[in-house]
Amino acid sequence: MPENRNIGQSSCGRETVCIDTYRVLDSCRDKDCFEDVRVFLTDFGQELISHTQSVRTKSARIIWATIDVNSVPFNRGFYQINIRIYVKITCEVCVNGNPQEISGVAAVEKRSILFASEGNVSIFRSDPYEDNFCRIPRGGRVGTNLPVAVLETVDPIILSSKIVDPPTVCSCCCRADDMPSEVVTDINGSLVDTDEERFLTVTLGFFSVVRIERPAQYLIEAAEYTVPDKECVSPENDDPCALFRTMSFPVNEFYPPSFIPQGSDPVQNGRPCCR
Repeated sequence: MPENRNIGQSSCGRETVCIDTYRVLDSCRDKDCFEDVRVFLTDFGQELISHTQSVRTKSARIIWATIDVNSVPFNRGFYQINIRIYVKITCEVCVNGNPQEISGVAAVEKRSILFASEGNVSIFRSDPYEDNFCRIPRGGRVGTNLPVAVLETVDPIILSSKIVDPPTVCSCCCRADDMPSEVVTDINGSLVDTDEERFLTVTLGFFSVVRIERPAQYLIEAAEYTVPDKECVSPENDDPCALFRTMSFPVNEFYPPSFIPQGSDPVQNGRPCCR
């Protein structure tokens, strides 16, 4: 006899249902420092770097990331995750006493090994818009339960920047021609790659979380969803100033919380403690 999972109505008006979701099997967190990463610039930016020694980095913003998952030989259930992160670097250089803003792209790579168990099945899903008795098989309809890697990170911290002369060796994981189109379109102009001219390098600090997941099915207790009681309300008038006056003042933006060391107790005898 098959095992009775008791799917159906349970106590307290809740129903036991089966859901299809992703299960996190392993995860890790990293604090990475990438030193002397080359910044690929446009023709305009490269020309300015060639005629100045003064540069100041203003911001670093992640614009793209690629993730590749491969099984680890002789270690069943373990997978190596290869991640390449593309960062847009915005700098300010001084030429003849005038500041000029330029942008470029830096790329870094990180690797992690996580456990994701085993399993390799083919998954086919129906399509209500295209399925019929005489349907011709097409690609893209087959899925698997192979692990999926997920990267969570914030924009990096620029720790240092400098202009170096050739033939200084930089920390480069790729060339300008290897940049994806999604990265290049974020920069005004095409990126140049030369080993005979001075170039810009930066040192970046990353905080990240990497996790690996697999499709899975679970039995959970769920309450039936009801239609919301709240009605959608539109503005009573088109006066933007009247709408602005109804907004609360953002006090926390002007007075951020004070720093409290980890492990300390800011409250004594039920009252805040002054430090």
